[in-house]
Amino acid sequence: MRLISPLLKHAVYPGLAKAGYLRRRNGAGPSVVTYHGVMPRGYRMTDPSLDGSLVVADSLRRQLRLLKDQYNVISPQQFLQWCRSQQELPPRSVLLTCDDGLRNTLTEMLPILQEMGLSCLFFVTGASLSEAASMLWYEELYLMFLAAPETLTLEVPETGTLVRAAGREEKRVLWSSLLKKLSMYDGSCRRGILEQIRQQLGLSEDWNVKYLQDTANSRRFLMLNATELQSLVAAGMFIGAHTLSHPMLSQSGEDVCWSEISESRRELEQALGQPVWALAYPFGDPGSVTRRELEMAERAGYQCAFLNVGGGFGAKTLRFAWPRVHVTSEMSLAEFEAHVSGFYRWVRKRLLREELGIAS
Repeated sequence: MRLISPLLKHAVYPGLAKAGYLRRRNGAGPSVVTYHGVMPRGYRMTDPSLDGSLVVADSLRRQLRLLKDQYNVISPQQFLQWCRSQQELPPRSVLLTCDDGLRNTLTEMLPILQEMGLSCLFFVTGASLSEAASMLWYEELYLMFLAAPETLTLEVPETGTLVRAAGREEKRVLWSSLLKKLSMYDGSCRRGILEQIRQQLGLSEDWNVKYLQDTANSRRFLMLNATELQSLVAAGMFIGAHTLSHPMLSQSGEDVCWSEISESRRELEQALGQPVWALAYPFGDPGSVTRRELEMAERAGYQCAFLNVGGGFGAKTLRFAWPRVHVTSEMSLAEFEAHVSGFYRWVRKRLLREELGIAS
């Protein structure tokens, strides 16, 4: 499959897109696209593992222009009415969503949406209800590892971690392990553990000043605060919940998981003065979402909830496990359309079946 992938990206997708085949594909429900932000002007990529989910402004423009010209981009309100069986949708409908609520969604993404006359459903965490600037905790942890000495020794009694890591790859493996283990705790407890890690790494209290004060870095790494969130709402955008603190929910205990899902909706509704009807699961892949989280989302009063994988026309859709197309920085326009149309998912499934020797 690895050998076939470049052929698909560089020959098959462009050929099918040029012939118009991809946009002739359709399905019963809308195709949902999700972004994670736009690369700020003047920002220099820190690490592909961190920045790979952000698109550049020109790519976003081309993608939205394609969707607007060749598909039917619907508003979040239209999607909600359709979920409630109160409205029919036009063929080849596409819903735009964006996760994490980074500051660049206001400074870089919103102007492009307004230029195109489009609306988007933005999923934000509880951090966006505070006026204090903050980063996603797992990105902050990764940046701490990058700022630490080349070789480090870390002991985290709460998670049973005692490890030595040398070089970026070993640090990345350690980070991935801690991401799961720290998701067990609520945001306050996790913050305390991160402070312990900072001290063990020998980083000063102001180690992150360049991310807080530099304009490009702050737009890349800081999340929207309460005032900025209100600006997004005032511009006609829609807001959904992305939990209180963005843990990997499948690794969280019962009480922590329920609080992350239910309290994020309650607090957002209280702050915004309007219903919050949609949830996006943090990370949103099969390893981070189980049936428990789906049941909690329904019990918490959401109308629907979104994954971060498996999207495109023709995908199997469940109200509390809605698949989405995750847009990455490396996607060409043809590859983007292959995902939106569902052709990418269809090919991947077919190749996997052949690899496993399963008859069609």
